[in-house]
Amino acid sequence: MKKILAFAGSNSSTSINHQFITHIANRVNGHDIKIIRLMDFDIPMFSIDSQNTNGFPLDIQVIKNLIAEHDALMISVNEHNGTVSAFFKNILDWLSRLDRNFLADKKILLMSTSPGARGAASSLEYTKGILPRFGGQIIESFSFPSFNDNFKDDAIQNEVLNMGIEDVLTTFAHEIEE
Repeated sequence: MKKILAFAGSNSSTSINHQFITHIANRVNGHDIKIIRLMDFDIPMFSIDSQNTNGFPLDIQVIKNLIAEHDALMISVNEHNGTVSAFFKNILDWLSRLDRNFLADKKILLMSTSPGARGAASSLEYTKGILPRFGGQIIESFSFPSFNDNFKDDAIQNEVLNMGIEDVLTTFAHEIEE
């Protein structure tokens, strides 16, 4: 049994990415999964002046420790204006300053969703490119389009998308067992 940490890159109290990652995490059997909300942590906007004056925020160390305690990550990233949200980028900035390899040896299932037809694909691509710089290994990724049309009553309505997610989850589960 592996320990998996799951979270969304959003700071919205009504985040569809949090709804989505919670649904996905609950579909994984046989592993210990912890779902967190990054918005529950007190993280100021990164600046070198803040780091030099105040050091690292305590909650950044807490998040880093949570990541270190888990074997794998499940992340769903949101998108603002065609890129990753400033909130999530800020978390990554702080973590990478605290420890450049904060994702060392972590296997990652990376997902995204949005109300639009592209399913936050631009944010997903950005994140796929940046996480390996910090030591993470992207095992699988999946962009889930048109969230409000394809996800209702805590269930995926589109059978083709549901089968795609099953394939991604099967591959992820297999890879984290190795």
